[in-house]
Amino acid sequence: MVHSTLVATLYVDPVMGNDANSGTRSNPYRTLTRALKATASGKMIQLAPGTYSTIGGEAFPLVIPDGVMVLGNEATKGKGILISGSGEYHSQSFGTQNITLLLLGDAQLIGVTLTNPMAKGTGVWIESASPTLANNTLTQCGREGVFVSGTAEPTIRDNVFVQNTIAGLVMARYGKGEVLRNVLQKNALGIAISDFAAPLVAYNKVSENRTGMAFSRNAHPVLRHNLIEKNIQEGLLVNGEASPDLGTTQDPAGNIFRNNGQFDVRNVTSKKLISVGNQLLAKEVQGLIEFVTVTENTEKSVLIKTHFTDMAGHWATAFVEALLSKNLISPFPDGTFQPDAPMTRAQYAALVAGAFHPVAKRQVPEFTDISKEYWAYDAIRIAAQSGFVSGFSNLTFRPEQPVLRLQAIVSLVSGLSLSATFSEDLVNYSDRNTIPKAALNAVATATDNKIIVNFPDPKLIQGNREATRAEVAAMVYQALVAIGTAGAIHSPYIVSPPIMEVE
Repeated sequence: MVHSTLVATLYVDPVMGNDANSGTRSNPYRTLTRALKATASGKMIQLAPGTYSTIGGEAFPLVIPDGVMVLGNEATKGKGILISGSGEYHSQSFGTQNITLLLLGDAQLIGVTLTNPMAKGTGVWIESASPTLANNTLTQCGREGVFVSGTAEPTIRDNVFVQNTIAGLVMARYGKGEVLRNVLQKNALGIAISDFAAPLVAYNKVSENRTGMAFSRNAHPVLRHNLIEKNIQEGLLVNGEASPDLGTTQDPAGNIFRNNGQFDVRNVTSKKLISVGNQLLAKEVQGLIEFVTVTENTEKSVLIKTHFTDMAGHWATAFVEALLSKNLISPFPDGTFQPDAPMTRAQYAALVAGAFHPVAKRQVPEFTDISKEYWAYDAIRIAAQSGFVSGFSNLTFRPEQPVLRLQAIVSLVSGLSLSATFSEDLVNYSDRNTIPKAALNAVATATDNKIIVNFPDPKLIQGNREATRAEVAAMVYQALVAIGTAGAIHSPYIVSPPIMEVE
């Protein structure tokens, strides 16, 4: 059995803290610089809202060591927690650079807003190992939000890259890793990949940039299930000797290219690109490209048909279509499901009320912010009386507020009155130290019942992140499977309970 270790947390508050303090919750440091010097006694640094800059005493560039997590507010992608500054860094592969922050080893930066206001300044530099950059906002950097170089294999997921002068994300040299579920918007370049870099780039939204993605030299990225739309010039520009993987018959790509200014794809190389399973029109392509159609008879390549205009190739299509077949969900007026939009509390109440037909277990007051004419009034009453949802102390329900992933997991366990189980170590989850103690039993119970669905990494529960409509749909369906009212669906993102060895 794997045993967890106690992780000491250091606290930083740029408004109320003092670097002469001990770095505890009640006596926080003032600067992140001070906390980083004290990481021998703590591997997690919790940042309070405020601005972290040279005016407040920060010394740039900030270096996050191997094994250290710097955590702001991942649910809001760092809103109100701003790291702003620049300092010289001497890169082994690119010489002297002006950067805000350097990630080493398997360091983690989660839930902050970061900017480098200096001309030709980079927000985050990654040159080695496998750090994680998640649920941050990288904006208004003088050059790019993130630069990946050397042999780094980072995980870059669920971030927002917006209004950076040259690019949102640049990957060069032999960089690999995963670029997952990011939003890249209003940059000169959304993603630029060069040299021999070969990352997986999947489930990103790339829009309103001058060019969505640009690949050059010998880059060989793998593109899967990205939405590339409304970029001013090209959606994808390929030059040099670059050869992106745009799908195979065994693994259709599922990218959506649409409504880009000049071309959806512009291939200026002498190589023929092969497009398999993408939403891409031949008339919107310049250069050599071959379109391969995936049929239902292609071995291991059956694409699930969908009734929603925005679900083709999505990871959660099977779950969403199964709920549709049970009349538990329906398309929006424009035919979409909006799988990656946050699930609101009202939408969640309506879904669980319809899916489980729960019986009332308690009396609940009238919520002051919901009238009887509100579309989900009856569903909210049913879900609240049966224990799936609760109101707030001021008698409001806040129907349009997003549901967090952990809230959905706890709700399903509580509402269905599942028999509690407890695991001393939730070994499935690499971020299990972020699960509140009060929710450990519920998470363990949901895991044992195969209710939890984690995309794109089954080992990351990300409880404090807003749950998407697709994620909630998948977990509600899995709850139906757990109580025996729906058939199993195969998905690599369903978390299975750990296998315990019998001594």
